[in-house]
Amino acid sequence: MKPTIIIAIILIALGIATLAYQGITYTTRENVVDLGPIKVTAEKTKTIPLTPIVGAIVIVGGIALLVMGMKKG
Repeated sequence: MKPTIIIAIILIALGIATLAYQGITYTTRENVVDLGPIKVTAEKTKTIPLTPIVGAIVIVGGIALLVMGMKKG
């Protein structure tokens, strides 16, 4: 299989995943209080939003790359 086709398939899969999840969520730990032997931490959840437009653009790019890869071969 050509590298162009593999990259196109990966882009299409990433685009579909972006449309399905619409954001990346992760958790961080932060020290709230640090007084000698006493430590208090807090977990904070943060989200990086991914708009559906990004997913659609990635899918269209993957399809275009797939079509171009098929025409060359």
